[in-house]
Amino acid sequence: MKTTQPIRDIGELDKIKKYYCDVKPNKRNWLLIICGLNTALRISDILKLRWKDVYNEGLLSFKSHIDIKEQKTGKKTTIFINNNLKEALASFLKDLFAKKINLAELMERFIFLGQKSGNKPISRIQAFRIISHAAEKCQLGHRVSSHSLRKTFGYHAWKKGVSPALLTSIYNHSSYKITTRYLGIDQDDRDEVFGLVNL
Repeated sequence: MKTTQPIRDIGELDKIKKYYCDVKPNKRNWLLIICGLNTALRISDILKLRWKDVYNEGLLSFKSHIDIKEQKTGKKTTIFINNNLKEALASFLKDLFAKKINLAELMERFIFLGQKSGNKPISRIQAFRIISHAAEKCQLGHRVSSHSLRKTFGYHAWKKGVSPALLTSIYNHSSYKITTRYLGIDQDDRDEVFGLVNL
């Protein structure tokens, strides 16, 4: 089975980010992709997020960070809510407010609520289908899954100069070597050298 890769190409990244916003509008699905790209969380941790994890009911404003305990590792992690994620959250929340949902009730709801499941989030399989459908329709040249979004965050952070050692901490990996292999950095480093030394 082929290993899931990050979305390296900026043009492809823009296409998948815009698919559920412009091409086939669906705020929840759009937010799922934006959240996956901007938090570096596993899909299992994203799906268990509730509105109270990102929004302060008392202050009527978004929190600056998401504090969660990772399902897979059991480790606590704190994720900064950047501007792109905050804007996507605000856009989706505005639609929910328009439906006159009680705020206290809304805070207990899962952000990525299933349509026919009461107060349950969509399944990991459904999340995979949402993401892979967008990738297919955007004609990305490789397999894209929920995990691709997590890897894409790290890959583009590395390309912008973030050290793999810091990414190791963000991903809660046990070693620098795991992170470089996870993101395909070793091979990218090698490829870049051969591209630069173009004799």
